Amino acid sequence: MPHAPAAPGGDSTVTTAVPARLDRLPWSRWHWTIVVGLGTVWILDGLEVTVVGNIAGRLSEEGSGLDISSAQVTGVAAALYVAGACSGALFFGWLTDLFGRKKLFMVTLGVYLAATALTALSFEAWWFFVFRFFTGFGIGGEYAAINSAIDELIPSKYRGRVDLVINGSFWLGAIGGSLLSVVALDTELFAPDVGWRLTFGLGVVLGLVILLVRRNVPESPRWLFIHGKGEEAERLVGEAEEEVRAELGGRELPPPHGEITIRQRTSIGFVTIARTVFAVYPRRAVLGLSLFVGQAFLYNAITFGFGAILTTFYDVPSGSTGYYFAVIAAGNFLGPLFLGKLFDTVGRRIMISSTYLLSGLLLFGTAWLFGRGSLTATTLTACWCVVLFFASAGASSAYLTVSEIFPMETRAMAIAFFYAVGTAAGGISGPLVFADLTESGVVGDTVLAFQIGAGLMCAAGLVAAALAVRAERRSLEDIATPLSAAAVK
Repeated sequence: MPHAPAAPGGDSTVTTAVPARLDRLPWSRWHWTIVVGLGTVWILDGLEVTVVGNIAGRLSEEGSGLDISSAQVTGVAAALYVAGACSGALFFGWLTDLFGRKKLFMVTLGVYLAATALTALSFEAWWFFVFRFFTGFGIGGEYAAINSAIDELIPSKYRGRVDLVINGSFWLGAIGGSLLSVVALDTELFAPDVGWRLTFGLGVVLGLVILLVRRNVPESPRWLFIHGKGEEAERLVGEAEEEVRAELGGRELPPPHGEITIRQRTSIGFVTIARTVFAVYPRRAVLGLSLFVGQAFLYNAITFGFGAILTTFYDVPSGSTGYYFAVIAAGNFLGPLFLGKLFDTVGRRIMISSTYLLSGLLLFGTAWLFGRGSLTATTLTACWCVVLFFASAGASSAYLTVSEIFPMETRAMAIAFFYAVGTAAGGISGPLVFADLTESGVVGDTVLAFQIGAGLMCAAGLVAAALAVRAERRSLEDIATPLSAAAVK
C-alpha cells in the first residue's frame, strides 16, 4: 500500500507500485473489456468520414433534400468536421487531464451521438455544416481521452500493437460505411432524401451500444494516484489483479518491479505543459508535429477526394464507389493488424520511419502511373490499397508516439495539441485544396495532390528515422518521468 506523509501546501507524496503492477499483468479478459469499450469508437469515426465521402455525389443530386454541391460536402463540410475535431481535442484534452479519463470519454461520446443524430435531420446546407462541426468536436475529444486511457491501462509489452490495432480499427468503420453507403444510396430501396439520413442514424445506434459497454471501463489508476486518489487507484488495480488471477486458475502473478514516488496535485497549468513539451522535450515535439502533419495530408487528401476521383476520371457511378473504398479500407486495417507486433519487437524507430517512407514512395509511384494514364479504377484502387497498408500502420503510430513520449500529467493535452495542429495543417487545408484538385478533371492537378501527400509523408519518415524514441516494452514512467515525480525532493 502507498504511504502518504503530509507535504507543504496541502499536497502529499505517495510511493506506489501501481504502474509496475499494471505493466506486469498478462493479457486477459480485463484488457479485452478496455479494448472493446474504448477502441471501438474509431469504428464510428471511420463510419463518419467514409459515409460523407461516399454520399457526396448523392447529396448534390436533385431530390436529396439538401441544396448542396459535391465540392461543399468533400470540401467545406469535411474541413468543418476536421476543424471541430481539432477544437474538441484541445477543449476535451484539457478537461481530460483535469477531471480524469473516464468522465470525459463518456461526455465526448455523448456529444458525438447528439451531433450525428442532428446531422441526419439536416434540412439546409448550413444545418449540415454546423453539425458536421460538432460531430467532429465530439470525435476530437475522443482522441485525447481514449488514447491516454488506453496507453495507461495496457501493459507495456503489448502497448504498441494494441494502440496501433485500435487506431487502425477506424478502417473497420470505413468498410462498414462504404458498404452501408452502397445499400443506402440504392434508390430502389430508399428514396434519395432518406437513404443518406439512415447512414447517420446507424452511427447513433452503434454509439449507444458502445456507450453501454464503456460504463464498465475503469478510470486510469495512473491518473488517480497523481490526482490525490491513491486509495481508489490501489483498489482498481487490486480488482484487476484478482480478476486476472481467477482467469489463470489461481496462479500467482509475477512480482512488480519498481515503485515511483510522486507529489500529488489536482491540476497542471498550460504554461507548465507548454514548457514541458517544447522546452524540456523539443526533439519529441518536432517528431510529433512531423508525424501528424504527414499522415494528415496523405489521408485527408485521399479519403475526402476518393469518390470524386473515381467518378471524375473513371465514370464510376456515385452509388458504386463504396465497393472500391471497402477494398482500400480493408488494406488500411490489415496494415496495423499484421505490422503492429513489429512495433513492440523490431522497435518504434525502425517501424515508424519505414512505414512512413515506404508509403510515401509508393504513393509517388501511384502518382506517376496515374499521370501516364496507366491505371483503371480497379488498378488505382489496388495501388491505394498497398500504399495505405503501410501508411495506416505509420499513421496509427503517430497517436501512439505522442501518447507515450510526454509525462503523464500532460498526456491528454499533448495528444490533443499534436492532433489539432497536425490535423489542422493537413486536415483543414487538405480537403479545401484537394477538393478542387481532384474535381477539376485535370490529370495534372490530381497528380499534384498525390505528390504533396507523398512528399510530406516521406519527410515525416526522415524525421522519425532521426528522432523517434525507442519506447518499445518500456513503462510510460521510464519513457518520460512524471512532472510530479521530478518535483519530489
